[in-house]
Amino acid sequence: MKLINRSGFAVLPRQPFADWANQQHDELNQQMSLEEHRAEGSVYLTEEFQSEEDLPEQLSKHYVKIFDNELAAWDEFSDHWPQQRTLELFLQWFEVIPQVMAIDLLQKPLLMAPLED
Repeated sequence: MKLINRSGFAVLPRQPFADWANQQHDELNQQMSLEEHRAEGSVYLTEEFQSEEDLPEQLSKHYVKIFDNELAAWDEFSDHWPQQRTLELFLQWFEVIPQVMAIDLLQKPLLMAPLED
C-alpha cells in the first residue's frame, strides 16, 4: 500500500445527466435508472490539494475535461452535447465528491494509457 501524489474527484451522475444519457440510446430501448448510472460513477485523479477548500479552484480547472469525458461515453462524436458546458451545468448534472488523499492498495506499477493525444 502506498500514498500517491494525487487527489481526486468522485463524479456521480445526477438525474439531468441520466435523462440526457437515456435519450442517446432511446432508440435501442436501453434506459438506465439513476441508481444504475450512479453505480457507473468515475474517479478522476488530479494534482494534490490540501483540503476541500481547494476544491473550487481545482474543479474550475478540470471540469471541462471531466464533463467532456462523461458525455463522450454516451455520444462520442458530440452530436448531442449541450452547447454551453458551464461549471454551473456540470454541477447540475454531476455530484462531485472531493478525495483529498489517494492510496494505491496494489504493489503492481500503475498502467498509463492516454485517452487523448
